Amino acid sequence: MPGSGTIWASLPIPALVLDPEDRITAINPAGELFFNKTIKALEGSLVYDRLAIDAPVEKALARVRKNRSPLFINDVDVGTGEKAPVICNVQVAPISNDTERLLFLVSPREIAGRLGRSISADKAAKSAIGMAEMLAHEIKNPLAGITGAAQLLSMSLTKEDLELTDLIVAESRRIVKLLDQVEQFGNLRPPTLKPVNIHDVLDRARKSAVLSFAAHMKIVEDYDPSLPPTFADSDQLLQIFQNLLKNAAQASGGAPGEIQLRTFYDASLRVRRKGQSTSRVPLQIEIIDDGPGLKPEIADEIFEPFVSGRENGTGLGLALVSKIIAEHMGWISVDSVPGRTVFRISLPVAPKQTAEQLDEET
Repeated sequence: MPGSGTIWASLPIPALVLDPEDRITAINPAGELFFNKTIKALEGSLVYDRLAIDAPVEKALARVRKNRSPLFINDVDVGTGEKAPVICNVQVAPISNDTERLLFLVSPREIAGRLGRSISADKAAKSAIGMAEMLAHEIKNPLAGITGAAQLLSMSLTKEDLELTDLIVAESRRIVKLLDQVEQFGNLRPPTLKPVNIHDVLDRARKSAVLSFAAHMKIVEDYDPSLPPTFADSDQLLQIFQNLLKNAAQASGGAPGEIQLRTFYDASLRVRRKGQSTSRVPLQIEIIDDGPGLKPEIADEIFEPFVSGRENGTGLGLALVSKIIAEHMGWISVDSVPGRTVFRISLPVAPKQTAEQLDEET
């Protein structure tokens, strides 16, 4: 690649260098991640064969060469043929002192959108805490009285009337269960942070899933074995993975399907929360299912309390997941199209000293 190799490798967005015939001659690490291919697989390919862009790219490249000035294409769908297109901003620019080669930048808008949704979900979850502490106890007490009264009435009723008291008891218990979930927001203890091997926790969650709610699903592992440990509460991390696996299994509606567990390292990702410094979250965990996908009208709000994609769902599971991840200084995002829904968790690396302690223990 031209110029400084360090700068080229550090670019957080996909970048390519094109020769005079619009063939790929170089690609940075973020680009390899975007394509999910190495430079060896991409080198010499026409950029149009590797990128599906909803714009007249060939004419744009010719125009940049002719005018020797950058060109911007904003808000355009960009796909690689292997995953659903994402909305991107594309920039093409001539390389200094080079009359033919071009720099081709692809800036996915999904990263900023994901981060915004994650932070928004965190705020929404915190507002639910106050509501839970204020209302849950007051509602559960009268419900206990209603349930008890219905059970007493059932002792002297006919079979037809028993159906009504049974309904009262069942619905009261359902509401209590819902309130128990709401109370978790207020009662969730702060995480006990220790160095944790992500794959060990994923394996525990997978084994639990295949023996219960995901028995009808095929679970495929695609792990990066070189991932360093994260700094997390292993029990809370297990709770997160089990919740997401259960959602993925339920998305199939009981039909056979596939869930993919994928881990990888992305050094470019950082998160910054209000009043806090920017922190790196390079450890990526994706839980991917081949179900029907999220409804478009709820996709941007799926981590907010009481927003659910399932009939009779409480909409609290993912809000609680978002809260736990925020307390781990990470973030969660989702991309969903029919046939492919990806929940991605991004977590920090454990401090060097604690990671060394984990190595000694194992």
